[in-house]
Amino acid sequence: MDWNSISEEYLSVAEQVFGELRETIERVGEKTAGSLAAGNKIMICGNGGSAADSQHMAAELVNRFKKERRPYAAIALTTDASILTSISNDYSYDNVFEKQVGALAVKGDVLLGISTSGNAGNVCLAVEYAKSIGVYTVALTGGTGGKLINAADTAICLSCTTCTARIQEGHGLIIHALCEYIEDSLN
Repeated sequence: MDWNSISEEYLSVAEQVFGELRETIERVGEKTAGSLAAGNKIMICGNGGSAADSQHMAAELVNRFKKERRPYAAIALTTDASILTSISNDYSYDNVFEKQVGALAVKGDVLLGISTSGNAGNVCLAVEYAKSIGVYTVALTGGTGGKLINAADTAICLSCTTCTARIQEGHGLIIHALCEYIEDSLN
């Protein structure tokens, strides 16, 4: 294991998050806080580690991040095994998030689609559908941003690396920054 290489990549991710991406993260935080304040919700989706990130973010918003406060309406579209498997079986795995957005989303909601490559088919379809019905869409991605970078209303792309582990670590920083921004804005 090359500790120096890992350290350099991790530091470049942190520098990008707290440097050039800061204004974009704040803009997404402001838009999301406004949506929640208006009685709307945030939906989050992704696959694998990004599914875990989706669940983590939803938990921080529904329960609490740093402050004691009222719960915020957030749902990870990655958690209901019966919904995921029935859609996968009857249609396609590509439709597992899109169909949930169709069932749950209303204009004014926020959808955060997480994909390290930006090319997860099911995340792309969910973002495209959500955007078409007036949901504010955010892509959290890395590398070149893939298809999601142009599909979402706003993209937060860790372009400094293509390493999945470093992108996921950066996504963790971004998710926590968003949660803190939202919590500070609404309390």
